[in-house]
Amino acid sequence: MKVSTILATKGTKLITVAPDQSVKEVLALLAEYNIGALVVLDANEALTGIISERDVVRQLVVESDLLAQPVKNIMTAEVITCMPQDDLMSVANVMTERRFRHMPVVEDGRLMGIISIGDVLKAQRNYYHGQIDTLETQILATDR
Repeated sequence: MKVSTILATKGTKLITVAPDQSVKEVLALLAEYNIGALVVLDANEALTGIISERDVVRQLVVESDLLAQPVKNIMTAEVITCMPQDDLMSVANVMTERRFRHMPVVEDGRLMGIISIGDVLKAQRNYYHGQIDTLETQILATDR
């Protein structure tokens, strides 16, 4: 199964932020869209970072005025990305080993979407349920 399988089910709407938007604005978007991370794009729509709930929580411990800070101060700037044609299990392994839950999908330098570890698990579950249904159908057909 490929990353593109997940992107096809998620739709094309991408919620992103600019590096100079405030952390408070990020939190409002995360809450509004019930998501755990946002991709940070510059004025040319180039990927410059990713900011997650975890990034905010970690910084809240050390900075009391965090909500007024710009995103660029706390985002992860060295973003690990995948491509639509990447194998889903390989992507899941990277996410698990590197201990992050969201990965932007980029093709030819352009942001195509973002997948979460939850998206990966749901796709795998659906795939295996389909396999089970197929096997059950084959078994029932041979019993006749």
